[in-house]
Amino acid sequence: MALWKPRIAATAKYKHQGIVDALTADIAARLLSPGDTLPPQREIARQLGVDLTTVTRALNEARRLDLIEARPGSGTFIKTRPTQARPATPVAELDLSMNIPPQPAEAGLPDRIAEAVSSLLAGPSSRFLSYQEIMGTEAARHAAAQWLTPRFGNAPSPDSLLVAGGAQSALFAVCSLVAANGVICAGAHTYPGLKSVATTLGLTLHPLAMDQFGILPQAFEQCCRDHAPKALYIVPSIDNPTTATMPLKRRQEIAAIASRYRIAIIEDDPYAELLDEPLPAIASLAPDLTWHIATLSKCATPALRIAFVACPSPLDVLKLASCLRASNPGTSPLLSALVTSWIEGGILQRIAVAIRDESRARQSLAAVILKDWKYAAEPAGHHLWLTLPEHWNAREFAALARRSGLGIVPASAFDIGPSSESAVRISLGAAPDRAHLEQGLTLLDRLLHAPQFTTGLIV
Repeated sequence: MALWKPRIAATAKYKHQGIVDALTADIAARLLSPGDTLPPQREIARQLGVDLTTVTRALNEARRLDLIEARPGSGTFIKTRPTQARPATPVAELDLSMNIPPQPAEAGLPDRIAEAVSSLLAGPSSRFLSYQEIMGTEAARHAAAQWLTPRFGNAPSPDSLLVAGGAQSALFAVCSLVAANGVICAGAHTYPGLKSVATTLGLTLHPLAMDQFGILPQAFEQCCRDHAPKALYIVPSIDNPTTATMPLKRRQEIAAIASRYRIAIIEDDPYAELLDEPLPAIASLAPDLTWHIATLSKCATPALRIAFVACPSPLDVLKLASCLRASNPGTSPLLSALVTSWIEGGILQRIAVAIRDESRARQSLAAVILKDWKYAAEPAGHHLWLTLPEHWNAREFAALARRSGLGIVPASAFDIGPSSESAVRISLGAAPDRAHLEQGLTLLDRLLHAPQFTTGLIV
């Protein structure tokens, strides 16, 4: 018989209910079986750091729900036929499936946003209440050039920059412009947003083999010879989902192949600000072929639906603006002005540093809790790519995690071709704080140590 390892469900409003929710989830996930034992109440209170009365209240509620039974002189056990053990609609309590940056108190985002908006509206507000240039204001494009300088080496020309209302709309427009009715090659595991764009536009995605540094140059060149793709899609820094970061030599090789075959490069680089040392953007190596997309949603907050697009030429800016006009004509004037002021004043850089530090702390926490498992990660990245034990199927494991109150993403969500890899992406930034993340990762570790259950039991 197993002995229950007590925990408090991450999103419970009250501690006693959190104990009940955790117990329910562990029974539903079959981490506990009928007849398994609960520790004594005082031991549960000690392990969880709560009052004995909290544990007593929790166990009384668990008995009311027919989850457990007390046997005088023997202890408390999981009931033989628990009637409430399996929730009708399994919903994750802690969602580690959304790849967003953490929001540490040091970043001060709520106060900074409020202060910036108040400051902007203290002046003439009429400029924020109307449409603006679809490419972005001159001030915004100069700020974009300032922001992109570390990854380009020199400030890109503002005339070749466009300020878009988010990276996804920019990606859609670029793909429709450079790859209509054609083939886009990308890593065998790739960003699901690209898959959505390809489906909508009727594009064909061709998978490229990858290693720990990203797309293999020889696979890209083979695709160029055999399939004549119109574009290469690439996430060169902290790839989503594999976390691979291309070293300079690999970037140079990719740029050289694209130049040789005249293939457009769509460089989606949302995580570049999280690297310890900036690496040259591929756009700086093949500027006449590359469309570089840099969103602020991953280095600051999704509340800033702003992305900077560095185009191959000023003429391409006009072409991209024309594509965007049909779907997402321009950014929010207020958000654009806010971001511009933050870049000019150095505030956005300080926010990015605070988020990078928090991500580093969360990765360190994951390294301790998941020490028994193989996974790839970047020291300050928002996610990790975890290889499952051989007996686990990624879909089944993700379903089990969700039944247990934890949202994660299986490899199949990222595949664009046949794949036998059994892996899951764990997003560390989605947890509201490190305490909740620790609970989620501890549960993940327990699930990984559990034996495989038959497919029919995982719904």
